[in-house]
Amino acid sequence: MSFPVLKLKRGEDRRLRAGHLWIFSNEVDTAATPLTAFEPGAAVQVLSDRDQFLGFAYVNPRTLIAARIVGRDAAYPLDASLIVHRLRVALALRERLYREPFYRLVFGESDGLPGLVLDRYGDVVVAQSGTAGIDRLRADIEAAVERVVHAKTLVWKNDSGARELEGLDKNVTVAGDAALPAEIAVREQGVDFVAPLGDGQKTGWFYDQAANRERLHRYLPAGARVLDVCSYVGAWAITALKAGAGSATCVDSSAMALEYVSRNARANGVDVTTIKDDAFDALKALQESGARFDAVILDPPAFAKRKKDTPQAQAAYRKLNQLALPLIERDGLLVSCSCSYHMPAEDLSSAIQAAARHSARFVQVLELGGQSPDHPVHPAIPETRYLKSFFCRVTRD
Repeated sequence: MSFPVLKLKRGEDRRLRAGHLWIFSNEVDTAATPLTAFEPGAAVQVLSDRDQFLGFAYVNPRTLIAARIVGRDAAYPLDASLIVHRLRVALALRERLYREPFYRLVFGESDGLPGLVLDRYGDVVVAQSGTAGIDRLRADIEAAVERVVHAKTLVWKNDSGARELEGLDKNVTVAGDAALPAEIAVREQGVDFVAPLGDGQKTGWFYDQAANRERLHRYLPAGARVLDVCSYVGAWAITALKAGAGSATCVDSSAMALEYVSRNARANGVDVTTIKDDAFDALKALQESGARFDAVILDPPAFAKRKKDTPQAQAAYRKLNQLALPLIERDGLLVSCSCSYHMPAEDLSSAIQAAARHSARFVQVLELGGQSPDHPVHPAIPETRYLKSFFCRVTRD
């Protein structure tokens, strides 16, 4: 099979040779290989300005990231067999890490399949395509998942904002003749949860925080009063209760999410108080009521989805932490998280410290947690490292 050529300008191959997988539109020699000649998602072979083979990729002429490398071996083009190979390698890691089939199976670039996310919930796999190239490979991906994982149901939950950047429609569909499940079931650290699928966040669950929820055990005092802010379906709170916390309160702006909190709490034999409100407003109201907690967990959505949002995001993270700190009892715990790639760890640390000084609190960072190992970081692609979770001891200044 022959592939059309995408040629780079002189000197624009250095980042690719260092391991990155993205090719930006201004790096393409459009005089030799006009981007407008390619259909979105088309497979290509990438050549340097000296006609050296750099890899197989798929292309989208409409986007800033014009192409993404999928393979660097000239003997293995972008086809169905390569996808099967990528899935087998990805599965081998997850089966080494986890005893049960609940994990992120494919994490895009870090697993050699840029633009693709696969989350596994037992016999159900939820897929997300963020690029035109992955959309074109959909049939091959479905066949590979069936062959490698033997999933009974594969759901394409293609409703992320990334699709708009690629000029793609948002939709939620199911491969084959299977019906769309209303919810997914997940087991984490021996605790069973359910979460909404079609109307849920991301693929229904946040596997990236699993390792941090496990870290919580070592810092949580027995009988602790826990506040879980931006709780979604209650993973942090219920994990804390099962680990020995005495009480838990969940704050979320979604009534549906809080209904799942209550369901998950009942199913696990624990009680959780729920508050439906904006996180900032809820924290203010809790302060005014004189509420106190031994541990506060802040796990908000990304405040900085684009680089230009960073200044406002820094202010928002500082304000959120500033509202939370006075609620924490003397010698308590703050877990402060950010899933914004554009908010570096040092910036979140500075926001926490600024909030502490304003609140007359002294904060000691005990540990910095990142994303779970089923979200491996590609060392040449800093964009794959995005999650920060600071575990902090809080005392009076």
